[in-house]
Amino acid sequence: MMLKDITDTTFKAEALDSQTPVLVDFWAPWCGPCKMATPILEELADLYKDQVIFLKINVDSEQKKAQEYSVMSIPTTILFKGGVEIGRQTGFAGKDAFEELIKKGL
Repeated sequence: MMLKDITDTTFKAEALDSQTPVLVDFWAPWCGPCKMATPILEELADLYKDQVIFLKINVDSEQKKAQEYSVMSIPTTILFKGGVEIGRQTGFAGKDAFEELIKKGL
């Protein structure tokens, strides 16, 4: 399952207005750790497809939300539930760290 790309414009509707927990991956195409995280996030998106929505936003082309959520390093993954941030993972720490974050929303 692929991660759905979102923009600053679609962020509210896709991430904040969802009744389902949402994991947003803040990334950039040139980021090595982001490239390592993507296949793991895709695997987890498939595993948790009925429980969590997985999205990604490119911080190079969509800078507003990265600034709004104080994303200083990438990859940063933020878990939202009911439109509120309930967890965050900065950097690439492997599959277990992502799963730990996801489970906060279940």
